[in-house]
Amino acid sequence: MTRQITGALFKSMVINGAAAIDNHKGEINELNVFPVPDGDTGTNMSLTMGAGAAALADSSPGTVGRAAEITAGALLRGARGNSGVILSLLFRGIARHLKEMDTADALDFSHAITIGVESAYKAVMKPTEGTILTVSRLAANAAVLEAENESDIETVLENAISVGYEALGNTINQNPVLKKAGVVDAGGKGYLYILEGMLKTLKGEIISRSTEPGADTMSADGRPAFESRDKADFTDFDTKDIQFAYCTEFIVSRKNQKDVNHLRDFLDIRGDSIVVVDDDELIKVHVHSNEPGVIITEALTYGPLITIKVENMREQHSGKLVESHAETYRPGQTAEADNKAPPATEPEAEPTEENAARPEKELSVVAVCAGEGMCNVFRDLGVDQIIFGGQTMNPSTEDILLKIEATNAKTVIVLPNNKNIIMAAQQCTRLTDKKVIVIPSKSMPQGISAMIALDAAATIEENTELMCDAIGRVHTAQITFAARDSEYDGHSIKAGDYIALLEDTLVDTGSDTLALAEAVALALLKYSPEFVTVFTGADIDESISNEVLKRLTDIMPNAETSVVYGGQPVYYFLISAE
Repeated sequence: MTRQITGALFKSMVINGAAAIDNHKGEINELNVFPVPDGDTGTNMSLTMGAGAAALADSSPGTVGRAAEITAGALLRGARGNSGVILSLLFRGIARHLKEMDTADALDFSHAITIGVESAYKAVMKPTEGTILTVSRLAANAAVLEAENESDIETVLENAISVGYEALGNTINQNPVLKKAGVVDAGGKGYLYILEGMLKTLKGEIISRSTEPGADTMSADGRPAFESRDKADFTDFDTKDIQFAYCTEFIVSRKNQKDVNHLRDFLDIRGDSIVVVDDDELIKVHVHSNEPGVIITEALTYGPLITIKVENMREQHSGKLVESHAETYRPGQTAEADNKAPPATEPEAEPTEENAARPEKELSVVAVCAGEGMCNVFRDLGVDQIIFGGQTMNPSTEDILLKIEATNAKTVIVLPNNKNIIMAAQQCTRLTDKKVIVIPSKSMPQGISAMIALDAAATIEENTELMCDAIGRVHTAQITFAARDSEYDGHSIKAGDYIALLEDTLVDTGSDTLALAEAVALALLKYSPEFVTVFTGADIDESISNEVLKRLTDIMPNAETSVVYGGQPVYYFLISAE
């Protein structure tokens, strides 16, 4: 029986809840409505809760209010995707209610989760029933009713979870999209797993993280762990081609509570081949740089060095091939692991007193994108900071915030370029002194059109209107593959089949990409587009790209068509019609 939640107990509850959702993230991902490889609700919720667990692991909160405050702050900055943002809002409300409390009884905790639900509903512009919002609301209501007559928090939470599962089962009837797919809401189920993990803490059970497929290839911050990296191969490099001379690797004991993302940004402007993996006790770094001394000095601000290795790659290459490093990141192959765009052809200028003190700009743009070609397009159009991410790799609020702060501007426009990143970007508006404007672009082609519409001579308000109008004129189709067998909207889909989507609508599925391209073209005809652009994905043969373009041109002869190398992962072709 538990009658009071202390700071230490709340800490354990959050850590247990994080382990619970982490163990079930694959199952939650499988509830994704479309069979495309973007079922990342479980991953996003796991990473978001993991941020809270990591922050608490480094602290000793003396009160339940302080523990809830630490959790809410970490979840807000670590929130990924819409599900992660809503989860962070649920805990923000909890923290608001418990703020001044040393301990919380059953009624206090029940009211706290109710305030959390209210916070989430207020933040979502058009709340939809049959989602995590419904499940959390009904579970919270049940908790309050039970707590009015029951002082045992275990009993109260058990009742809330039971009602929550009833609500979860009904989501399939409340949400037409779920009903078509024959699944319950992924976010709602993930939330109940978290509550179950918290309940097990009250019962004295500690959840161990499982080793489900893929689990031990990811670090706590969502980046592939060192062990999963390909080894670097320098056999095709001339010594003069080695841009950064020193391969620097070290492990730091994590004694100071500094945000490791700041270290990532510090390294980002001083080298490449960057990998940073951290846990509760250690930070492990691999970087190629010309300033190993400067980097090591910065590393010492996080804690004492445990190991260190610095090798001169130019000297090594002159005599023999560079020794392969399991941790090395190879630009263009696993860029998504570093949540950054592949480096431009020319190295970034080293910081100097002159550019460090450069005049503040009125306006900068931050964009989320994936693929070397797509990133180059955004740079060419004037984007100042790029966050490598998108489908299957949603950046956190903290990732976006760091790029906003890295701009030298009073006002920053953010292009999320993915519907599942918009909410995370919007959370940044209250976390910085800069004025942040989020243009709700749902695809990279929409973001590109928004950048084309940007007028340097216009006011911020005028540009906001111009860019929003621009994204409204763009229709985006995608050709990708099915991640699993599925029955959807009359289509029988097999894992590995190609599938074509127009916005959120399934156009067709099959084994012939050219036939799917024709199906997309026919679907786009109703918009009478003037411009059609095909962005080709990574490793797509040029002859296939040209044939796709020909099929589109034959069906839409009045449109001006073109093909551009995008290099994006996941989607073989992104087709923009405007």
